Amino acid sequence: MISTVTTTTTAVTLTQVMTYSIIAVIALIAFLAFKEILSTEARKNERIRTFIEGANVAIVPLLMVFVSIVGYKVVTVI
Repeated sequence: MISTVTTTTTAVTLTQVMTYSIIAVIALIAFLAFKEILSTEARKNERIRTFIEGANVAIVPLLMVFVSIVGYKVVTVI
């Protein structure tokens, strides 16, 4: 049995990186804002409490992306 493997190379432009970085930062701000706003209602509603506890699943990776963006900006300025 013979199989052919093809490799595709995708070029990522600086514009794409900046676009995705902006989207990631906006999403991080939105999740942090929702978590903070809804934390006042957490005692009253179990579903809100579950959302607040589960929001860290999205916040932690977005926070890592934010730290890498800031690190990249600092390195390029220096």
